[in-house]
Amino acid sequence: MPETPRRDDRVPAASAPEQQLNALLGRGSEFDGKLKFEGTVRIDGTFSGEITTGDTLIVGEGAKVAAEIACGAITVRGEVTGNIRASRSVELFAPARVRGDIATPSLSIEKGVVFHGQSKMEEAGAKPAATAKDKAAANNVFRLGERERTETAAEA
Repeated sequence: MPETPRRDDRVPAASAPEQQLNALLGRGSEFDGKLKFEGTVRIDGTFSGEITTGDTLIVGEGAKVAAEIACGAITVRGEVTGNIRASRSVELFAPARVRGDIATPSLSIEKGVVFHGQSKMEEAGAKPAATAKDKAAANNVFRLGERERTETAAEA
């Protein structure tokens, strides 16, 4: 009788053999800042900041990520706090815990995952939704322009 593979032996689509791992933030490692990369990166340690890539991010079991993430595809087995925008796909596998909003054309959530947030299914190739940071920046520009007009009118 063939042996049933253990759950950890399953290979998620984002880490399929044809995708070579370019970098690894291993268990016990901590990093704070901005991460931009090409290819596939796996995080098994602790990361906080911003992550930007058009390629693949893997958050391993036991990893803790607190970041705004914009990527092509992401596979999560660890903990993510922050919003995720993926142009291709988001895959959440138990025991993942995600706190934040997800915007992607393809979302897969395995039984046993904890997800607190909103999900938005966008068409592939659609312009990504503006983040709260983008919206705040746009509001500040408008307000600055309004103040300038108000100050100029008061001086006249």
